[in-house]
Amino acid sequence: MKLRDATVADAPALALVLGNWIRDTPWMPKLHTKAQDLIFVTQLITTRVVRMEDRGLGFLARQDGEIDALYLVPSARGQGLGKALLDEAKAAEEMLTLWAFQANLGARRFYEREGFVEAFMTNGGDNVEGLKDVRLVWERDMF
Repeated sequence: MKLRDATVADAPALALVLGNWIRDTPWMPKLHTKAQDLIFVTQLITTRVVRMEDRGLGFLARQDGEIDALYLVPSARGQGLGKALLDEAKAAEEMLTLWAFQANLGARRFYEREGFVEAFMTNGGDNVEGLKDVRLVWERDMF
């Protein structure tokens, strides 16, 4: 497994990881085209890619302490790759925050295992998808 900075050349693979997750998630509205997914991933600030056997498996994007995205291909889940990406972000920051959809129970369980706590929930009025979400926070010395 290798963690490295994403490059422009990674954008199509990262857009595919993100787009496939959206298309494969029944409760997630399908609002964007594949071209729009590509534009979105190229705008993510600090993106780290995790690769195994030269295949793009996933990525974490963050700007300072805000995690903007963490996605893995289905075959990479449950193998410690998301944790490795998150651990790297934790090592760089005193506090991390992120939004997760309330319906994304798998992500919420993952973040809880990794020490994130729920700060508050919303009715989804402030996100493009219109889905209820939850603000999660991790602090190095929280406990």
